[in-house]
Amino acid sequence: MPSAASSYFRRLSRRLTEDIDQLDAEELAETADASGACRVADCRRGEEVTMLGRLRSVEACSKSAGASVQAEFFDGTDAIALVWIGRRRIPGIEPGRRLLVRGRIGERDGRKVIFNPYYELRGNS
Repeated sequence: MPSAASSYFRRLSRRLTEDIDQLDAEELAETADASGACRVADCRRGEEVTMLGRLRSVEACSKSAGASVQAEFFDGTDAIALVWIGRRRIPGIEPGRRLLVRGRIGERDGRKVIFNPYYELRGNS
């Protein structure tokens, strides 16, 4: 059985040598699991879900037919598109922001998407 000191140094060396993005993804996934949220990788089309994660990117689209805000949401397991139709901007919806989102999983262009999700801002990074 390893001692507490050796376990500490093993974790520390892992944190110093592993890819930062991989560590961030693991931390996001652990936080989401601890909260009881669904994992993006496990959810399927048609399911009503609650997920916890971070926005990787946010883009405002002002097409002639109607405006929308589109964001890539990542929970450490996979990414999903969030689309708010009829909006040009949403205060607080910005890259790096942590969110709790709720909605029904759909599909667009072969990727998972939630249209007009309910969301709660959870702080930055």
